[in-house]
Amino acid sequence: MISTVSVRRPRGSSRRAGQVLALTMLASVAALAAAPAAAKTLVFCSEGSPENFYPGVNTTGTSFDANSQIYSRLVDFEPGGTKIVPGLAERWTVSPDGKEYTFHLRKGVKWHSNKNFKPTRDLNADDIIFMIERQWKEDHPYFKVTSANHAYFNSMGMHKLLKSVEKIDNHTVKMTLEKPEAPFVSSFAMEFAGVQSKEYADAMLKAGTPEKIDQEPIGTGPFYLVQYQKDAIVRYKAHPTFWGGKAKIDDLVFAITPDSSVRWAKLQKGECHVMPYPNPADLDAMRKDPKVTVLEQPGLNVGYLAYNTTKKPFDDVKVRKAINMAIDKKAIVDAVYLGTGIPAKNPIPPTLWSYNDSIKDDPFDQAAAKKMLAEAGHPNGFEIDLWAMPVQRPYNPNAKRIAELMQADLAKIGVKAEIKSFEWGEYRKRMQNGEHQTGMLGWTGDNGDPDNFLHTLLGCDSAKTNGSNVAKWCHQPFEDLVLKAKTTTDQAERAKLYSQAQVIFKEQAPWFTIAHAVQLKPIRKEVVGFKLSPFGRHVFYGTDLAK
Repeated sequence: MISTVSVRRPRGSSRRAGQVLALTMLASVAALAAAPAAAKTLVFCSEGSPENFYPGVNTTGTSFDANSQIYSRLVDFEPGGTKIVPGLAERWTVSPDGKEYTFHLRKGVKWHSNKNFKPTRDLNADDIIFMIERQWKEDHPYFKVTSANHAYFNSMGMHKLLKSVEKIDNHTVKMTLEKPEAPFVSSFAMEFAGVQSKEYADAMLKAGTPEKIDQEPIGTGPFYLVQYQKDAIVRYKAHPTFWGGKAKIDDLVFAITPDSSVRWAKLQKGECHVMPYPNPADLDAMRKDPKVTVLEQPGLNVGYLAYNTTKKPFDDVKVRKAINMAIDKKAIVDAVYLGTGIPAKNPIPPTLWSYNDSIKDDPFDQAAAKKMLAEAGHPNGFEIDLWAMPVQRPYNPNAKRIAELMQADLAKIGVKAEIKSFEWGEYRKRMQNGEHQTGMLGWTGDNGDPDNFLHTLLGCDSAKTNGSNVAKWCHQPFEDLVLKAKTTTDQAERAKLYSQAQVIFKEQAPWFTIAHAVQLKPIRKEVVGFKLSPFGRHVFYGTDLAK
């Protein structure tokens, strides 16, 4: 069960009192945003509640956004780009054989503190080792705290790649790999590698409350957590001794607002400064509003319908190809994305190097689809479930509407689809557990490397560990290509291997690829220095508010 920090209510107080408190807090957020004050408060209308404050078990942008304000990582992506820059590690070296990485840590990096814990030391090598071993070693006391499903760590094959992690001294860590790994350093700029305090973890373990490190987090990031009320608010303050220099804003508030129309109304009124995932139908009005700027760039993402290849009838490639041909992709993109997306034919976006543009998409041909189903032994069709996400995502503005359009198309070839959905955290967990027959999901790249799509989403490690391969597809010819590409340092050679892997993906059809969405971000004109992340993250360090 995932726990969260909540506002404490006096014993005996009613549920209604909690609701009133949440409303009062949201009203105070609006006042903070609207009223002039010495402290600068930026309000982000977040689309949902974080699952927890432990980055190692999350895979959703909602949780990443909430976590990334709190934690630092060994390395970072430059703001608005994919270039790797120093983070907690001020420099690093790689051995000639590509198997040994030595990270040299910054000195004097200060931790946050809270009512349960006051740090007695700065960040050191013990914390880096704790971050890794907690996700890697099954006998580690924190391995199962919050969740044992370390989706990213396992999906990327880190549990097999790492041979050893050693503390050379307080500010030097050496990692030895079983084999070379081209995207290894960039992986540590990803959210799963947020560094937690080992000293805090030890203290909470001793107190019998290990879960507190993920509920009431302490990091070294630019903001520290002040308050979390699920489905209402996350409140942060600037970390005054952040190693990169104090943030330009003093207070950061996530006003949790699931409805895109309500987010837009709040942005218009100045009750929030930045909003994610606008309704495409509202974009014209947004672009005409003199107080709003719509930031825009091609998205590093893909939305898809995954077929659970371990369940009948989707263990048969003919069935998967037939379903692909039965769905009118162009009609879906036209009706739902409204000019903010392009039809997807490959599992990686066209903005990513190694994209194979020579591949032809499956045609929309319902007669051919019906014929192929008959050849596969299903002349009268069958019944399936069709899972649709309950929330907007960067790669999918309206999964329920897409599911309805798919349902209508499938009915024409005799396939009866029942649409199902769950609360977002539950939906993701059940998909990773493989409970679905078919289900919509998607991905925004995390490190600018094709491996982050092709191996993380479609590799055998990820299929077998309840990771991000929700198609549960493990196909050895594909696996051989992406694993070879991992260990090759020459980018041109890697591109050839990934290009071949995309051909196999299209032949085997573990997904119906839907669309690549344009990243759109409406912000108030007074917001200064906010940069779009190619990974779809919302990073507020470096952002300011003009007077």
